[in-house]
Amino acid sequence: MITPTVIKKYLVSPELLPAMPLKETYKTIHSHILSKLRNGLSKDLTYHTVHHTLYVLEQAERIARNENIENEEDMFLLKVACLYHDSGFLVTYTGHEEESCNLVKNELPRFGINQKQLELICGLIMATKIPQTPYNKMEEIICDADLDYLGTADFFAISDTLFLELKIKGFVNTKKEWDVIQVNFLKEHRYFTATSKKLREEQKLIHLKVVESMI
Repeated sequence: MITPTVIKKYLVSPELLPAMPLKETYKTIHSHILSKLRNGLSKDLTYHTVHHTLYVLEQAERIARNENIENEEDMFLLKVACLYHDSGFLVTYTGHEEESCNLVKNELPRFGINQKQLELICGLIMATKIPQTPYNKMEEIICDADLDYLGTADFFAISDTLFLELKIKGFVNTKKEWDVIQVNFLKEHRYFTATSKKLREEQKLIHLKVVESMI
């Protein structure tokens, strides 16, 4: 995993990567992993679904545009990382980020993804592990995309799907217990990009107050 110590706008300089038909490669990867997720994810996953993966992908693209990310290669790596970020749930529940990276390393070379790109994609995926630890702008974007719902009008509906999933997995038992977890999580969470801070932070804090009142 690459962990640069300074925040950079780009993951890698364009000239360091070989020319490749990114659009066609992305379409092929998109089709492959979504098919695998649709066919392989457990029905017990009520939150970590294909819908969640596509939502994170959509939000990452939106945030990247607002953060003025224009480099095609960076966008390609970001989108592929979004598609694979929860693929580890195909293998395990705990430590799924590491398994997601294993899938990336095992599968993506067949699509022409080189070692440098694999490392960058894995860096993006590992940044989403709670507590989130982004080390560059692109990692900040995927982190904010992954938890975008915290500051949206759909917060309670989506959090209910996570509560159900965790209850099925035996990590939480009662709604009250869940509400306490939610309060602590919302207090500790932070958005990283200026885009998400502006668009989601205020509503997230409103949700925090509501959940606190329910305990």
